[in-house]
Amino acid sequence: MTRTARDSGPLPASFFLDDAETRHGGQPRKRQGGERRAMAAEAPWLDRQDLSLPNGTPVDTSSPASSSSLLNRLQLDDDLDGETRDLFVTVDDPKKHVCTMETYITYRVTTKTTRAEFDLPEYSVRRRYQDFDWLRNKLEESQPTHLIPPLPEKFVVKGVVDRFSEEFVETRRKALDKFLKRITDHPVLSFNEHFNVFLTAKDLNAYKKQGMALLSKMGESVKYVTGGYKLRSRPLEFAAIGEYLDTFSLKLGTIDRIAQRIIKEQLEYLVELREYGPVYSTWGGLEVELAEPLEGVSACIGNCCTALEELSEDMSEDFLPVLREYILYSESMKNVLKKRDQVQAEYEAKLEAVALKKEERPKVPTDVEKCQDRVECFNADLKADMERWQNNKRQDFRQLLMGMADKNIQYYEKCLTAWESIIPLLQDKPETK
Repeated sequence: MTRTARDSGPLPASFFLDDAETRHGGQPRKRQGGERRAMAAEAPWLDRQDLSLPNGTPVDTSSPASSSSLLNRLQLDDDLDGETRDLFVTVDDPKKHVCTMETYITYRVTTKTTRAEFDLPEYSVRRRYQDFDWLRNKLEESQPTHLIPPLPEKFVVKGVVDRFSEEFVETRRKALDKFLKRITDHPVLSFNEHFNVFLTAKDLNAYKKQGMALLSKMGESVKYVTGGYKLRSRPLEFAAIGEYLDTFSLKLGTIDRIAQRIIKEQLEYLVELREYGPVYSTWGGLEVELAEPLEGVSACIGNCCTALEELSEDMSEDFLPVLREYILYSESMKNVLKKRDQVQAEYEAKLEAVALKKEERPKVPTDVEKCQDRVECFNADLKADMERWQNNKRQDFRQLLMGMADKNIQYYEKCLTAWESIIPLLQDKPETK
């Protein structure tokens, strides 16, 4: 039996405007008639000063050193939440396959579950990227009212030349693992029949060739017309969602571009730094009395190079992928919003057509009632998915930013330690003969 996500009630419009309320420079945008105050009254928990974990535990921000402890506490929250789950999926063990016609990477997908829908408690299959892409397309077809998590880009990410390099494959593995975990945590998508087959079928190609897809009852009941209707205007709360998504994706796009420039400049600086350090060693070979302190400076610069290289790698492998995931996530949400608008436009057009007919009808035609049901289904599912997405986003970015702070603290501590270590060498006076 297909499950729905209507158990969460309507959300105040202010819920979707927590980030869209500011312009460039952080200045609040004024709203007419005290609308902002009313929104704050509807959802006081949007207060930015409330820095707490998802379970309500307050966060101590009095010291920069609290970043590592916070990361540990966030990880503990995930472990506690895992005790209530009944489906666990992981993506690991990438392998390269070289065939006559093509070369590709497969990943091991391991599933452990106690759900009755599965015949066995554990499965292990191998899937390639196009299988993940097939799954996502099937989820979009059978669950059009829900937000489907994004996949990493199919083509090589900017700046990466070899798509079979260890770094690229690992970055993609993490993204595919996150994709499946998003689906696993969803109360509706995780019960989709296509997802079940993806996790369990040894020969997925045979299932693909069946032609007739196995649609759930929910998917059959929400088929929608793809065109021919124009929406008059979005309801206020969905207009607020669209405004928020536009602003949010714009912010992330700007951060992503700047972050890539920073990484590029760090790598260029790293090249110069690697040439800079050995010069002191060469100099030390010519100055007997200064040899020891000059060698110390050279070693110090080498240690700083290593620390900077680690910082750049962390930013490339951990920071940028999260930004790109949420940029794609916002685009996915926009697509669902457009589908909802299309269904509402169809409903409005049919309702208007009925009103224009002269003959009296004892009741509203069945097709109009079905269209109204589809609108209500879209509204309920979109609100529930938006709330879930917002909660995930806040937790993900809290972890991301605290991790970034922790990595920067470690970098500067390593550089400080390196330079402090050569101070005694520089203070020693050379012996006079």
